[in-house]
This record gives sequence, structure tokens and C-alpha cells, in this order.
Amino acid sequence: MKRVVVGLSGGVDSSVAAYLLQEQGYEVIGLFMKNWHDDTVTISNECPWLEDSNDALLVAEKLGIPFQTVDLSEEYKERIVDYMFNEYEKGRTPNPDVLCNREIKFDVFMKIALSLGADYVATGHYCRKGTIEKDGKETYQLLAGVDGNKDQSYFLCQLSQEQLAKSLFPIGELTKPQVREIAAKMELITAEKKDSQGLCFIGKVRLPEFLQQQLQPKEGLIYEVNADVATYSEAAPEFSSIKEQLAYEAKNIDYKPEMGKVVGKHQGAHYFTIGQRKGLNVGGTKEGLFIIATDVETNSIYTGQGQNHPGLFRKALFIQENEIHWVREDMTLKDGETMDVMVRIRYRQPLQKATLHKFDNGMYISFEAPQSAITEGQFAAWYIGDELIGSGVIS
Repeated sequence: MKRVVVGLSGGVDSSVAAYLLQEQGYEVIGLFMKNWHDDTVTISNECPWLEDSNDALLVAEKLGIPFQTVDLSEEYKERIVDYMFNEYEKGRTPNPDVLCNREIKFDVFMKIALSLGADYVATGHYCRKGTIEKDGKETYQLLAGVDGNKDQSYFLCQLSQEQLAKSLFPIGELTKPQVREIAAKMELITAEKKDSQGLCFIGKVRLPEFLQQQLQPKEGLIYEVNADVATYSEAAPEFSSIKEQLAYEAKNIDYKPEMGKVVGKHQGAHYFTIGQRKGLNVGGTKEGLFIIATDVETNSIYTGQGQNHPGLFRKALFIQENEIHWVREDMTLKDGETMDVMVRIRYRQPLQKATLHKFDNGMYISFEAPQSAITEGQFAAWYIGDELIGSGVIS
């Protein structure tokens, strides 16, 4: 009988995952991860992790499976929180959920599970795992969840073949309403529970407040750049190679104060991200202001009016060599090769037609249609059909 450790989060998805595995005849153990316990940064007096671990315990009792809590807050601080601050200080926007899966759930947590004699680790993610025979050995596929609204394959875009080999995703074939229905039928306490929002660790904390408590505020200026600035209508130079053209299309515009006018002040460029429109507190413009660039060196923020402002769009992006990750290692591109794929640059973005171009120093992704708010530090994930085959950090 195979043993599976389920990461019980106290939510409905992982509860139903545990139940389904039990039905499939696995020996199931529930493990709750405590990732955060610095109470100075929770906003409300609600203590979400206590409530969640209690719900997880009740689910385990209801299903009659053993239950334990593991405290991973040390590793969490080191691998996720410190990394996030580091990235924000550099003016990049990290994705803690993707990292949490790569570094915590499918690494630290997985090692604990395997040390308990588990054959697999299971989570309540909406995605599926496929297995194919290739050159006489098994290759694992990371497939989108059946529920188009809830597909979470993007969050697992950094998993490796080794991690997938030991993973199970029991609810990937179901839709959210079906999952809730099963939970209700089984009278699991989590059946009606709202989906958790916010970061996978700080529960009720909002990211800006969390950042503000850790990064020192420093006042800077907000500039507004007009859509008709000459920069946007410059003719593209002649290119001697496709690589040169892609580099040009992926390059960030280098904004200078003289390209715009001052419209307000902010408390630190490192709190803001491209494409953001909330939190600027600048009024009096015809259309809302969107952030088109931040400069942490000069502590400046550049904005433009409306979601169609040309400063928001780019046709290509670049991923450095050491930040390219192939889930399907057998499909890795060599220098000079290209591949037509579908790409998303943020969770829930509809897939976009694009081409990967591999070079010696990294990889360009060129899009058929220009993309809004390509954000440094976020992950681009590429798919063929409903299979996620690789990902990388946007540089």
C-alpha cells in the first residue's frame, strides 16, 4: 500500500485531495505547514494559521488519518521572505507563490514527507500530472487543471522531473464546484470556506503593508509621460540579426525626468510594480494613471494615462541563461533553435501566442501581440496545448 503525505492547508481543496486519495486506496497522512509566525505583521487580530491548522486537524479527524504540524518558518524566512525583500529592493517584483512551491512545498516539505516513508506528496492544486514513455524511461508532464477558471499549473512552473515524479494532484480532474460538492457530502468543515487570498504565508497581510514594515520609506517623485512622447514613435533601426532585433524589442525604455512632468510624490519606488494603478493617490487626470516604469536608483516612478498607454507594451522579453527552467528537460532548446508556444506572464492571464528563441546567453520570447506590463522578476511560463513545458524569470 502506497503512502501519501498530503499538505493539508485548512482549505477545501487539500481536504478533498486527502479524501480522494483515501478512496483510491492510499495510506494517507495529513501534514500542516506552518510558514509564518511573526505576529507583528499580521493586520487583523485574526490568527489565520491557528484557525487553518485547526480546520486541517478537524478534516484529518473526520477522515481518520494521522495528522502532524511541521514548522517551516525558518526555511520560509530564508528562502522566500528574504528573497522577496532582496528582489523588491532591486526594483523587481518576485512571485512568492511560485517560489513557495519550488522551495517549500515540493522541496523542504517533500523531504520531510519522504523521511516519513511516503511514496508521494499530494497537494490541492488544480493541475494534472501526465506520464509518457520516452527513450525507455518515464517522463512526467505538468498539465493544466480541467477547471479553466482555476487552473494553477502556472504556480508549479518551476517544478523539476524529480519533484513531479513524487507528486500527486488528486483534484486536477475536477472543477471547484465539484470539489465543494464532495466536501459538503463528506461533511468536511472546510466545505464552505472561502478561498485564501494574499500570499501563501502571511494569511491576512496585504503585501504593501508587509513591505512597508520591512523596507524603509523614502520620498520620491511621480512623473507622468505623455503617450505622444517622441520615444514611442521612433522608427526601429536596421537590424543585422534576429538576436539584435529581439534585444531591441525586449529592452526597457530608459525614462528620464525631462520626458514627463511631476504629478505627485511617493514613499519609495521599491513598493511599486509595473502596470499597477492603485496606491498612487494622484488625481485630476482624465484616465487613470498606470505605472510604466520604476527606477530604484533615482527613486522615481513613471506613469502614463490609461491602459492603452504605449509605455505599458512590449513585444518581447528576455530570460537569462541561468533562469531558464525546463519541466520537460527532453524538450530543452539549443542555441539557435526556436519553438512556437503559448505563454502567460502572470497567473490567470489568457495564454498568448509566442515564439521562444534560444541563444548562448539566454532566451527571448517574442509575442505575436505586444504584451502589457511585462514585469521583471515575475515568471513567464510556456505551454504546448495544455502542457506546461518550461518557465523562467523575466529579466
